[in-house]
Amino acid sequence: MIKPINKDQHSLKQVSQPATLADRALAQDLKDTLTANANRCVGMAANMIGVNKRVIIAAIGPLQVVMFNPVLQVKSDPYQTQEGCLSLAGQRPTTRYQKIKVRFTNEQWRPQELTLTGFPAEIVQHEIDHCNGILI
Repeated sequence: MIKPINKDQHSLKQVSQPATLADRALAQDLKDTLTANANRCVGMAANMIGVNKRVIIAAIGPLQVVMFNPVLQVKSDPYQTQEGCLSLAGQRPTTRYQKIKVRFTNEQWRPQELTLTGFPAEIVQHEIDHCNGILI
């Protein structure tokens, strides 16, 4: 179901709680909401749709990848960039890493790891920051 975008900075700054198997339905809400905002958004975290759980989605090429309880394992090659966010007005400067390795639970509730570079890595870092209550 398409959900409204949360713009309340107080709630967005709360650290998200770990996702459980009972939270799997969030995947569809995140997919629907990301698709509805695809013209202006490439990823989101569950707290952006009002659910304080560690779940993110990232548009990686043509795929929408949902990650439950994502954790950055490795990050290298820092760089400065400007990012926007559906939950915030304008763009802000931030530091990101060119290459990351992220560990997460997939939609089938199996552990998975991905190594990402470039823009897909930036998207995942932004959304993990949301889970940690960090706003750009």
